[in-house]
Amino acid sequence: MSKALEGIRVVDMTHVQAGPVCTQMLAWLGADVIKIEPPGRGDVTRTQLRDLPDVDSLYFTMLNSNKRSLTLDIKHPRGQELLWELLRRSDVLVENFGPGALDRQGITWERLQEEAPRLVYASIKGFGPGDYEDAKAYETIAQAMGGAMSTTGFQDGPPTSTGAQIGDSGSAVHLLAGILAALLQRHQTGRGQRVQVAMQHAVLNLCRVKIRDHQRLQHGPLAEYPNSEFGKSVPRSGNASGGGQPGWALRCRPGGPDDFIYVIIQPHVWERLVRRIDREDLLGNPAWDTPEGRLSHLDEVFSVIEGWTMLHTKWEVFDAFSAIDVPCGPVFDTGDLVADDSLRRNGMIVEVEHPDRGTYLNVGCPLRLSDSPVEVNRSPLLGEHSEVVLREVLGLEGEELALVRREGVI
Repeated sequence: MSKALEGIRVVDMTHVQAGPVCTQMLAWLGADVIKIEPPGRGDVTRTQLRDLPDVDSLYFTMLNSNKRSLTLDIKHPRGQELLWELLRRSDVLVENFGPGALDRQGITWERLQEEAPRLVYASIKGFGPGDYEDAKAYETIAQAMGGAMSTTGFQDGPPTSTGAQIGDSGSAVHLLAGILAALLQRHQTGRGQRVQVAMQHAVLNLCRVKIRDHQRLQHGPLAEYPNSEFGKSVPRSGNASGGGQPGWALRCRPGGPDDFIYVIIQPHVWERLVRRIDREDLLGNPAWDTPEGRLSHLDEVFSVIEGWTMLHTKWEVFDAFSAIDVPCGPVFDTGDLVADDSLRRNGMIVEVEHPDRGTYLNVGCPLRLSDSPVEVNRSPLLGEHSEVVLREVLGLEGEELALVRREGVI
C-alpha cells in the first residue's frame, strides 16, 4: 500500500529533539527522510544519556525512526556541492540550528529560492523576530517564556515544568502542520515557501485557555479555580481542570506516588456518583445538589469523594465510576504505559529491533490514516545509507564515490 507522503524527499538537518520529532513524523507518513550528520560524530544525541556503552542512545533511536543517514561534511567544498545537489532534488529542508547558523554556511532562503524554487524550507527557532530572537532556547525555557510554567503547579509552590515536551515536541507538531500545508499549496503555486515555528509561540498556542482566563480575570475571580486569592494574572491551580466542569486528582489504595485517579464532576452524573460512594445523605442539600453550590467548596466536595477512592485501587475506581458514566482516568506511570495492552494493540508502544542494542521500545505514531498505515522501523546507524543515497539520488559511482570517502567528505 502506498504512503501519504510517498515520493516526497526531505533533507533533515535537524538535531536533538524538536527538529527530529518533526522529521520522524514525516518519515512515518512515507517521506524519504535523509538525515545529514557530521562524519564520525553524528547527531549529538547518539551519545547523550546512554544506557549501554558504545551504542546509539535511546534519546537518538526514539526520535529518528524510519530515516536514512547520510554523513556529509558541509564545511568541505565538495560536501557543500553535494548538499546543494541534494537540495535541488528534494522537496523539503528542515533545520533547527541556532539563529543564523545555516546562513553562515551560505544556505540562505534567498539562495534556496534561486536554486531550488520548489523547496519548502522549514525551521524551528526558540523565538520569533524581535527582542528575543538571538536568545538560546531549550524545552523548559520555551515553557517558561510561553506561559506554561507560570500556570503549572500549586498556588503555594514555584512555577513548574510539565513532563510532556510541549516546547520541543509541541513545536515539532506545529512545524509538521506548516510543512504539509506548504506542500499542498505548492500544487497551486508551483513554488515552495519558508515555514517557521518559534518554540515560545508553540507553547503559547497550547496555553490558549490561560489567555482566555487572563481576560476573564479582569472581571472578577475565576469560580472554577480552587484558589483563595487572585492577582492580576492567572494563578497556578494545582490539578484543577480549568474548564467548565470541575476535576481533581484523588488518592487511591494502596497510596503509592501514582495511585491517583482524575475525576471530573458533570452535573448530570452527580446523583449517581453520590449514590455510588454511599453518600446519599448529601442529596437534597442545596450546597451540594447544584454545580453553583458545589463550586464554592470544591475542596470539601473532592475530599468526600476521595474518602471513598482511598479504599479502592485506581483501577477499581475506574471500573466503578466508568460504569455510571463518570469521566475519570487512572494516573498512568511509565510502567503502566509500556505494559498497557491497549496501547500495544494500537501501535503506540512498539517493540523495535536494532542491530547494536537489540530490542527497545518506542512510542508509535499517533496519526492513523486508513490508506497510509505506519510501520515504525529502527533508527539508522551513523552513515548507514551514505553511499546508497549518493548513488541513488545524486548518481555518484565508482571512483567518485571512493574519492569523497577518502577525502572525509562522507
